[in-house]
Amino acid sequence: MIAAHSMQDKTVALFGLGGSGIATAKAIAAGGARVIAWDDNPESVARAQGAGIETSDLRLADWKQFSSFVLSPGVPLTHPRPHWTVDIARAAGVEIIGDVELFVRERNLAGKNSPFIAITGTNGKSTTTALIAHIIRASGRDMQLGGNIGTAVMTLEPPADGRHYVVECSSYQIDLAPSINPTAGILLNLTPDHLDRHGTMQHYAEIKERLVAGSETAIVGVDDSFCAAIADRLERAGKPVIRISKRLPIPNGYFAEGATLYLAENGTRTAVASLQGIGSLRGEHNAQNALAAFAACRSAGLSADEINAGLKTFPGLAHRMEQVARQGRTLFVNDSKATNADAAAPALSSFPRIYWIAGGLPKEGGIASLSGFFPRIAKAYLIGEAAPQFAATLGEAAPYEISGTIAAAVEHAARDAASDGSQEAVVLLSPACASFDQFQNFEKRGEAFRSAVLALAGASPIEGAN
Repeated sequence: MIAAHSMQDKTVALFGLGGSGIATAKAIAAGGARVIAWDDNPESVARAQGAGIETSDLRLADWKQFSSFVLSPGVPLTHPRPHWTVDIARAAGVEIIGDVELFVRERNLAGKNSPFIAITGTNGKSTTTALIAHIIRASGRDMQLGGNIGTAVMTLEPPADGRHYVVECSSYQIDLAPSINPTAGILLNLTPDHLDRHGTMQHYAEIKERLVAGSETAIVGVDDSFCAAIADRLERAGKPVIRISKRLPIPNGYFAEGATLYLAENGTRTAVASLQGIGSLRGEHNAQNALAAFAACRSAGLSADEINAGLKTFPGLAHRMEQVARQGRTLFVNDSKATNADAAAPALSSFPRIYWIAGGLPKEGGIASLSGFFPRIAKAYLIGEAAPQFAATLGEAAPYEISGTIAAAVEHAARDAASDGSQEAVVLLSPACASFDQFQNFEKRGEAFRSAVLALAGASPIEGAN
């Protein structure tokens, strides 16, 4: 745990008592502060009380006693309207921060001898975060991984010389971290997302920009207009900027051509890495992730040889183009995290011959936007509520069957792929749908796929698969 010494002898309000909220409350108390916590859910309040955390309804509190208000990132700060605690805190003139801000303050107190890499973006941030963490760990360095990727940042080990922090940051967390100042800050890309919480695309982009604006070195993907403008703006302000592009040769920065990563300096290119044969890093989107990881790890002092060794042994993330097994020449890939069409596109673009398992609870727009990939579909196996809708969209463009369940889809796709004459046939679960019609979440859906695949006769698990 990182004790929040920056709050010592103060009284702090906290709202939001999920797992990270309870961890944050404990960290504040461990730093010598009094924390008074609350949640709209009585069960969460009871759970916090059981963990020894002082609770009280913040509607009834005297806000003059609070030096800070720590808000869970899952609670609305601005849109669709501020949570009632936010209105009270603002009226009382109390600063509103989150757990990432507490981490930043503790690192600053410790003297910033702990390299801090922070990652954000609309897509790819979890894979990039995990890849950077893997490379640093594989190099033998002390590495702590947390943030939006699933481990509350205040539960990490405290700052120490040479200890590297790799932290995934959502827009919600950045919005509550006004002092964020990573050694290397990464902004991968920006597309419309979470606008229900940020109001407009412009506001969403402004929040994301804060992470790289506060960093010692800003690493920015420049393949979309929002990020390209941010890179230009930071450079004009005198910020060191490293541009990355997954598809454009650029005069300065890192870019990819196919599976080769290049460093460009004043128009001269040098190959620095190859993703050829690294199954967990297939596809253009993973080229961007690898470029960002390479740039960040170089900024943190790792050698090119150390980075390349880490790239080659990266197992990938569960449910994100996760290579599960092989059965003869058939590769089985779990991309259950693809809960809409945009999220399914990277996987569909990564393989030339696909036996596609798709469907679930449909999202607005369905799969019409994926029509450019339909020629790659050897056959589709449709599951869940979306099956009739997806069948209508596929029409004559690709063969399909309505399988209904993942178990049936895997069995039928494996049978058909086994007779495919191509060099490698891929059975791909990339549903382009939410999971909630048949599964509790996308993880449960991916686990069902994995179990069905591994139950096939002759299926060989891929080493390192989650």
